[in-house]
Amino acid sequence: MQPNSEPPASRRAHDSDYEIESLAEFDRVATSGSLAGHRIQSLDLTDRTFALLSTDTTETVFLGCAMEPDAAAKVRAGGALVFPPIPNLPFDPYRGSLYGPDELFEGLSDAGYDATPDARTYRWYQATRTDGDVFASMLRSIHDDAVSDALDEHLAGARVVGVMGGHAMQRGSAAYAGAARLGRRLTRDGLTVATGGGPGAMEAANLGAYAAPFEDGMLDSALEILAKAPHFTPSVTEWARAAFEVRRSWPGGNSSVGIPTWFYGHEPPNAFASDIAKYFVNAVREDGLLARSNAGVVYLPGAAGTVQEIFDNATPNYYESRGEPTPMVLVNREHWTEKLPAWPLLQALAGDRAMAARIALVDSVDEVPDALARLAAETRS
Repeated sequence: MQPNSEPPASRRAHDSDYEIESLAEFDRVATSGSLAGHRIQSLDLTDRTFALLSTDTTETVFLGCAMEPDAAAKVRAGGALVFPPIPNLPFDPYRGSLYGPDELFEGLSDAGYDATPDARTYRWYQATRTDGDVFASMLRSIHDDAVSDALDEHLAGARVVGVMGGHAMQRGSAAYAGAARLGRRLTRDGLTVATGGGPGAMEAANLGAYAAPFEDGMLDSALEILAKAPHFTPSVTEWARAAFEVRRSWPGGNSSVGIPTWFYGHEPPNAFASDIAKYFVNAVREDGLLARSNAGVVYLPGAAGTVQEIFDNATPNYYESRGEPTPMVLVNREHWTEKLPAWPLLQALAGDRAMAARIALVDSVDEVPDALARLAAETRS
């Protein structure tokens, strides 16, 4: 077989641009006369019937793409695999990109949080998670895999630092302001901040990242606005509206990543993460967040969830199953040695292993950047 007659699937294995996630990409590729071997995600192709009728679609996969019936029949006959859109779902299982806060909170200003896609998706999840319906579980799995693919594409080449911490940390507190300053400093240092995407410490770190391009006084003013709705209870609507007030007052903040889950759907996502990878399966979400934090993870005071995240990260660092151990910085000596003594156990676990040089305990968020830099230097030596 001549090199230029490789089967489409084989060509695709060597082609980094085989996924088509926008109409502009579709038009560019279709102009060549062949969509063979491509994966086309969640596009409305009802206005692209002529292109579909006149283009080679051998081994093309259409994931949730709307098409006219004659176009759908033609591409199937031409060797394509077509997964049609699923009607009456509050989410798109085949999505080709991460969520944004405007998408998840659409309708907030007019009808309140309960009318938003985020809240409607949580209700769908609550209704289907225990009914044993293999179709619903398949849709959740497809969605989460699509989100993981989009997250990998988004973070390619980035130096990502994870910031973990509890959802109970309230706006208006000194701890919240400190977490926000940390997110701002890490972003200004050239790192991409990634959090669990929820309220509390997670929101504070994403807020700090958002504030990074502005003068320092902007963060102080934003904190004052947010303090008027200190917690997502009793009203998620008022809590979220305060965040969008900040975004409207200072548009164009820096990007950061939030990785929340509908498993904890009673905790809403925060509006300061520009790119949101929201999952149904919490285990996939937690492991994915930690695995992608290649520049280290910072642990602010938290409870059971944060403790779990410490040791979810310690395990691959201990066994070096992801390669060289990455930095882990625990913040607040009293919290991690007395209230929840995770630090002594982490030290004992590290022992004489390589991870021992990549863990640190500091008293305040102001010490975190230097600690990360020091541990990173140890990693390189």
